[in-house]
Amino acid sequence: MKSRRPPIAVVSMSALADPIAGGRAGGVRIQPLLTWSVFACLSTVLNLSVLLPPLGAYEIAILKSANVAAYNQAVVGFTSSMPPDTIFVEYDLKGDLSVGRTQAARIRASGANLVLAVGTKAAMAARLEILDIPIIYSMVLHPAKYDLKAPNLVGVTTKPMIGQQLGILRTVMPNLKRIGYLYDPNKTPPLPAETTAQAQQFGITFVERQVRSTEEVPPALRELLPDIDALWLLSDSTVLTEESFSFLLRAAFDRRIPVIGFDPEFSRRGALISFWIDPTDIGREAATLALALLPGTTSTTSKSFTPRQRMALNLGTAHYLGIAIPPMVRSMADEVY
Repeated sequence: MKSRRPPIAVVSMSALADPIAGGRAGGVRIQPLLTWSVFACLSTVLNLSVLLPPLGAYEIAILKSANVAAYNQAVVGFTSSMPPDTIFVEYDLKGDLSVGRTQAARIRASGANLVLAVGTKAAMAARLEILDIPIIYSMVLHPAKYDLKAPNLVGVTTKPMIGQQLGILRTVMPNLKRIGYLYDPNKTPPLPAETTAQAQQFGITFVERQVRSTEEVPPALRELLPDIDALWLLSDSTVLTEESFSFLLRAAFDRRIPVIGFDPEFSRRGALISFWIDPTDIGREAATLALALLPGTTSTTSKSFTPRQRMALNLGTAHYLGIAIPPMVRSMADEVY
């Protein structure tokens, strides 16, 4: 005996319109229980469509060296410049390279399409642990020093606008001839030949003193100050700490030596002038590079770009040192204290 196959129910919109009374679709009556099941399935699908990421959305892992303002600003510049459906998963090294390597290994095992490494330690951790996902590093001052080279690794490096900075300094201080700086050769390379050559075009010479510990900073500074017309601060963790900044500024002031910084906070606290690049601009440039890499292409060369240089002035310091800030220079300042 042949078994009879049950009729196939074809659900129509009219049947869904009256779930209590039931409806007819293709001559088959839909029972209320079946109708509610259909509604439940549709509800589940609709909820999942809200919760699940859209098809084709990119997932990007953001690996930060530390939770500091400059790195956070770079991240904001990056995320705000990416497509709105991009998924971002953020990891914080908290300044510990070993933690970074553990997190980088987690990223390697994830579904990330690309990694943004923000800061030197994040870049190093990513290079050591991630071999098959495109990596973009940013906010790294001296990438050549850390051998940041790999087939899947590219970087956004900023080209310092030294010539423009020196031109402004010479306008503010016409008699400027010798600029001094301190640095730890184990952490910071000496100024490149290109920089010293540009300085010579303005009749300016850089005078350096090396230090290898924080204890060497005070005597090195006392030896340096009598030979210079301005003190240039570099981002060197041996030379520049929260405590040493106050000492450097006070010692320079005692000899009427202006201090040149690289962050507006330095000028707010007393440095005559500071030049810096907005980290948000670096993040935006990293996003431009990411959009080129996401389809699957990689490059072995970093991308150098020249963002807008920003400047801060402290008029109180200028008055104390007897320096007249020309109106043209003042109009160029982003921040004035």
